[in-house]
Amino acid sequence: MFITADQILLHLVGDYLLQSHWMAQNKTKRDLPCLIHTILYSLPFLLITTNPTAILCIWASHYLIDRHSLAKYVVWAKNGMRGPITPTGYPEDVPPWLAVWLYIIADNTLHLICNGAILYLAA
Repeated sequence: MFITADQILLHLVGDYLLQSHWMAQNKTKRDLPCLIHTILYSLPFLLITTNPTAILCIWASHYLIDRHSLAKYVVWAKNGMRGPITPTGYPEDVPPWLAVWLYIIADNTLHLICNGAILYLAA
C-alpha cells in the first residue's frame, strides 16, 4: 500500500496538533516559524521509520510545500493557469470559505503523496 492509515494519522498530528497559531500564521512569511513547524511535523514519523534519509526528505518536502505555498500553484495549474495567482490558487469569484477549504485539502494531499512516496521508497 502506498499511503497507510498510520501515515495519515502522523501527518494530522504533525500538521495540526503540533503546529501553533504563530507557526501557521507566519510559516509562509518567515523561515524560522516554518523551520520549527516542519521539525516538529517530522518527529512523529520516527514512530514508523528510523531511516534518517526518509525523515530528512519528509522534513524537506514539508518545508518546501509550506514555506512556498506550493498547493496554490497546483490549484492554479489545475484550473487552467488563468488569472492572477491568489493566496489559495482559486479564482477570486470562488467564495472565500470554499477556496480556503479546497486549498487545505490540496495542501494535505500534496503532503500525503510526498510522505507516501518517501516512505514507500525507503522501505
